[in-house]
Amino acid sequence: MKLLNKTAIITGASSGIGAAAAHLFASEGARLVLAARREARLDDLCHQIRDRGGDAVYLAGDVGDRAFHDRLVAKAIGTFGSVDIAFNNAGTLGQGGPLLDMAADDWRDVLSTNLDSAFHAAQFQIPAMKTAGGGSLIFTSSFVGHTIGLPGMSAYAASKAGLIGLAQVLAVEHGPDAIRVNTLLPGGTRTEMFSGAPGAEDYIASLHALKRMAEPIEIARAALFLASEDSSFVTGSAMLVDGGNSISKA
Repeated sequence: MKLLNKTAIITGASSGIGAAAAHLFASEGARLVLAARREARLDDLCHQIRDRGGDAVYLAGDVGDRAFHDRLVAKAIGTFGSVDIAFNNAGTLGQGGPLLDMAADDWRDVLSTNLDSAFHAAQFQIPAMKTAGGGSLIFTSSFVGHTIGLPGMSAYAASKAGLIGLAQVLAVEHGPDAIRVNTLLPGGTRTEMFSGAPGAEDYIASLHALKRMAEPIEIARAALFLASEDSSFVTGSAMLVDGGNSISKA
């Protein structure tokens, strides 16, 4: 079991990649502290994990709220004694649209959820990992803003690109503390975030060399690699799990 006796915080855990990662990490022995806004879904997810012999608790809240990260870390330490892994996965697409038409508040909301939240998370998670003797810190970035610029997604792209730079600096600053910091860059994934727009899935699938979107579990497996000792010499990386999106022009 790759995460036996490790405590992992997972944000954005109520659905999609976060929920898939919660099930997978639990099956690999991790003790989980799950976070998202939707409390009923978190409660149901924790019950599912416990019914299968896993160990999970949750805290509902907004990752854009600095105090929420303090409470998450406190809950992890109070319940399980440590923080060894943090998969900071929560994010939002935002309203979208051309930059010149974007309201400042819409820009700020995306940056708060996707990038400011990582700053807040790191400031509470890293000291806990130092106390534990090391750890793995993971941020969910995106191919958007890294290898591709999609129209109408300036705020999303800026926030996700910012995570890559943040992770690189944190990896250098805290490598001596045995803390690895990486970003995970999924391609288009079948989650609620990408549902509902007619034709959107076919278009997104067409951007990938594999001509399909990922299932959440496929991205969760990559997160498991970064969380586990399988990636013990990987830090500061921007790990593409994008179905060939970054190299596909067809």
